[in-house]
Amino acid sequence: MQEPQKPVLLRNVANVVSILGVLPLCILFWEHGYQYLIPLIVYNNIMDDLDGVLAGKLDIRSEFGAMLDNVCDAISHPIFVLVVGMHYFQQADNPFVGGACVAGSLLATVAIILRVVTRLDPASPTGTGSPTNELIRHILFVIILAQIFAFDPTPFLIAAFAMNALSMLVPFRMPYLIRSLTKSAVAIGLVNVALLVAWLVPYLAPVIAASFIGTYFLSFLTGGTAWLKSVDFETSP
Repeated sequence: MQEPQKPVLLRNVANVVSILGVLPLCILFWEHGYQYLIPLIVYNNIMDDLDGVLAGKLDIRSEFGAMLDNVCDAISHPIFVLVVGMHYFQQADNPFVGGACVAGSLLATVAIILRVVTRLDPASPTGTGSPTNELIRHILFVIILAQIFAFDPTPFLIAAFAMNALSMLVPFRMPYLIRSLTKSAVAIGLVNVALLVAWLVPYLAPVIAASFIGTYFLSFLTGGTAWLKSVDFETSP
């Protein structure tokens, strides 16, 4: 006997959450919208995780939902990256540094779009590289730490743009990324609590940032080393 179909609203709860995670980002385009960047990044990360948790718990996973989640990432993450790049271009005393920040944000945006498009292909390999929202979390930590310790975040943002643009497209797994290791709803919730704490409790922000960024570099180095060892670079005669 065929299982009765779930009501339309229930089937689309996760999809609605995905869309709601993107809509408020229009605030960033207001005249003084940049001041809301940090809460919007935290909010978007929570909603991006919540849609997957709901889809699993309510047994409403679908191909359309997975594609919609990718599309929402392709919209929200470039918005964050480009808004940050343009903001620090305008704030920069050195035009070269400001220009490098914009160029880095454009490079990262291209990498985000390429990664999202690749993930839409069912035949493409999965589990390689870093997720696009890993870059957004790095941006969050850099800006929070810059506020706490009163330094110019621009060079660190440029480095984050360049490094993540590379790591999003590498052909190997990055095994120790904190968010990628969290599978249960409780663990995913704790990751988002950590982001909230980093924002709201300044003296804990360096520890949380070091955990995420440290495991990112560890993942890149160990994954890259394992990949290099597995690749045969010898050319046949």
